[in-house]
Amino acid sequence: MSLMASPSSFPSCNYKFNVFSSFHGPDVRKTLLSHMRKQFNRNGITMFDDQGIERSKEIAPSLKKAIRESRMSIVILSKKYASSSWCLDELVEILKCKKVMGHIVMTIFYGVDPSDVRKQTGEFGIHFNETCACRTDEDKQNWSKALKDVGNISGEDYLRWDNEAKMIEKIARDVSDKLNATPSRDFDGMVGLEAHLREVMSLLDLDNDGVKMVAITGPAGIGKTTIARALQSQLSNRFQLTCFVDNLRGSYCSDTDVLRLQEQFLSNVLNQDGIRIRHSGVIEERLCKQRVLIILDDVNHIKQLEALANEATWFGSGSRIVVTTENKELLQQHGINDTYHVGFPSDEQAFEILCRYAFRKITLYHGFEKLVLRVTKLCGNLPLGLRVLGSYLRGKNEEEWEEVIRRLETILDHQDIEEVLRVGYESLHENEQSLFLHIAVFFNYKDGDLVKAMLADNNLDIKHGLKILENKSLIYISNHGEIVMHKLLQQFGRQAVHKEEPWKRQILIDAPEICDVLEHATGTRAMSGISFDITGIDEVIISGKSFKRMPNLRFLKVFKSRDDGNNRVHIPEEIEFPRRLRLLHWEAYPSKSLSPTFQPQYLVELYMTSSQVEKLWEGTQPLTHLKKMNLFASRHLKELPDLSNATNL
Repeated sequence: MSLMASPSSFPSCNYKFNVFSSFHGPDVRKTLLSHMRKQFNRNGITMFDDQGIERSKEIAPSLKKAIRESRMSIVILSKKYASSSWCLDELVEILKCKKVMGHIVMTIFYGVDPSDVRKQTGEFGIHFNETCACRTDEDKQNWSKALKDVGNISGEDYLRWDNEAKMIEKIARDVSDKLNATPSRDFDGMVGLEAHLREVMSLLDLDNDGVKMVAITGPAGIGKTTIARALQSQLSNRFQLTCFVDNLRGSYCSDTDVLRLQEQFLSNVLNQDGIRIRHSGVIEERLCKQRVLIILDDVNHIKQLEALANEATWFGSGSRIVVTTENKELLQQHGINDTYHVGFPSDEQAFEILCRYAFRKITLYHGFEKLVLRVTKLCGNLPLGLRVLGSYLRGKNEEEWEEVIRRLETILDHQDIEEVLRVGYESLHENEQSLFLHIAVFFNYKDGDLVKAMLADNNLDIKHGLKILENKSLIYISNHGEIVMHKLLQQFGRQAVHKEEPWKRQILIDAPEICDVLEHATGTRAMSGISFDITGIDEVIISGKSFKRMPNLRFLKVFKSRDDGNNRVHIPEEIEFPRRLRLLHWEAYPSKSLSPTFQPQYLVELYMTSSQVEKLWEGTQPLTHLKKMNLFASRHLKELPDLSNATNL
């Protein structure tokens, strides 16, 4: 089944030009536009050239054609832009293509205030009124609405730049980024996607200027996230700002967590690093005039909705908020009534999904018909199970299929998805199994380069291992380079860790067991990681010798999955952290400093939010591996260490 044939998802090769520019010639042709054209040529960006087109009262058909054949338009709004009916007609056509075709529109305010454009005031408004004097009321209304809409598209303000060349370089980079953007690969070839998108689009009612919140519900592994990502890919060009907030599950919202979550959210929406906020009203202040598309993925707590989308008034006219969740009750609590429930695929669709992964096409090889039907039944038609099992069966003959099916039919009780996922995991070699488990516990949604640096000294071929996991549909690599593992696979990985024999266990995740190991220093050389959720633990006592028997410990994570008001963790001054620690993630670290013997030279990431630390370590340390530090809300911090050697930070 083909994907929805939306123009916004057409590849760039279907367009004749990359950019169409709309401008008032006497204002910019010999200055800004000529410099932009030169920079664009240098960057390999093709721009339509209107030289030779005779100007008249009506916009030329060749210009309409050029707009439709361009991937995007740049509207250069100068003081006399509205003195030309030709420019205003161009603008109406550009915005029509934006609405109907997903045409990308960028703006440059060239010596004119954006509010003057929106309201047709000041010198800009004078020229607009002169142009409208001899035209119909309908023309004036159409042009006025177009100017209001384009004035709301955030763009470059020429008056805020002291260097035109730098501004043009940034515009060229922004254009390249938008042209290079491709739909996320996680929904490539998804069977039934067209029908899902039609239903959600109907609920979104994009022609309505109000703010709407819509939910996508269904069981884990059914495809909610995939549908939401495809939706964002198709609709992003219709909004001023878009944001996909993933990995929300488990982010419990204490007062501190709310502000941190909102800071991350605003940084993502506005594409600005390091945003800091002091109260929850900042989201409304920043976004109430913006038409935004916000997708909140895998919401499982009402406080997450209250933190990021509590009121429709937080967002500008025409905004859309899409929530994906398994929990219908929290939708009722938040008053979200427009809901699309993703049902299980039909037998025919399940058949197609399995064939895509087992045979890389929707048809199958002769002799496999009955086998495919049996496998789809074993998976209960769940898309995630079909992908994992189909990937595992790829390239195997009929006898091997039969062997796998017999084994699963013997074990499975009521289509237990865990056993289906186990087939993919057990097909891995020991090194890839270890990589799978480390991703499940420590590195889901982490940047791929960061993970490679974390595991660089583990005698694993990380690049090769990641490729194997991806080929077996156990992870996917996002367009931004993040490693993403579905939460059902992540849960299975954590269960697999827990079921290992104690003396073989590489990773500790059981809180009572970790308490015992840290208090009595009973760790082993086999241990490479500890993920310690201290929620509900009355008291944590750590021996000064806790880590001495764990010399190979690389990853230490101490956190709370929810705020229980208890922070009773005792760390002795003489504690010795493992020498080759690569990840130190310790939320609310209770001491004023790290141990005097702490050696940070192998650290890749230091995450110590809401800690009590006043300083980290003394002197200049070799920190060439350090890539990431987060000391958010560590309010007692008096000084940072010398970071001059942290060349990869």
